[in-house]
Amino acid sequence: MIKKNILVPKTARYFVLGEPNGDIKYVWFVCHGYAQLANFFLKNFELLSSKNSLVIAPEGLHRFYWKNFDGHIVASWMTKEDRLDDINDYVNYLDLVYKEVLAQLPDKKVIVNVIGFSQGGATVSRWLSQGKSKIDNLILWASVFPPDINIQVSKQKLNQTDLVLIVGNQDEYISPVQFEQHCDLLKKQNIRFRSIIFNGKHEINESVLKQLSGELTTNNF
Repeated sequence: MIKKNILVPKTARYFVLGEPNGDIKYVWFVCHGYAQLANFFLKNFELLSSKNSLVIAPEGLHRFYWKNFDGHIVASWMTKEDRLDDINDYVNYLDLVYKEVLAQLPDKKVIVNVIGFSQGGATVSRWLSQGKSKIDNLILWASVFPPDINIQVSKQKLNQTDLVLIVGNQDEYISPVQFEQHCDLLKKQNIRFRSIIFNGKHEINESVLKQLSGELTTNNF
């Protein structure tokens, strides 16, 4: 048996809060976690929407039924099957969304903030590392850099963005020890970052998001 690959056109979707116009100064890309849909995930970020902010929620390219065929629909960014092809596909997809969104803005000097939650954190990490899009602030929420990213190789790109790591102290998937080890790894590689630990679980915390938004839209970061 011989495996063959073929590139095919695919219709992907993303959701938007706000209208592209000359007042937009900040663009937020928010990437969901495993088994979520972008339109529902975007509801967590409604507080970011304002006359000078645009919020974009791309959706993972793999949709499937949760649990059984009459269950609700969810999406994923990738699996371990043909993982490198999946990564290349979604990096290209995110670059295309980025290009399409920014092309609609009269002012090209906008600040681009990217939030990746859970599996979406690994997704945006690879996007930063392998993609062509300029990211000003990268926020990994309830996530860490995936082990396949060579931090030393990606160091230049990482130090061209402001990096924030956010995790709940009761996160079911990232223990305090794991989070501390990851921070130590970044420090050893001289990667600039800051961390926020909040009282909560594997979730988007509204008060933390509000604080982060205030900092990133008033140039206090």
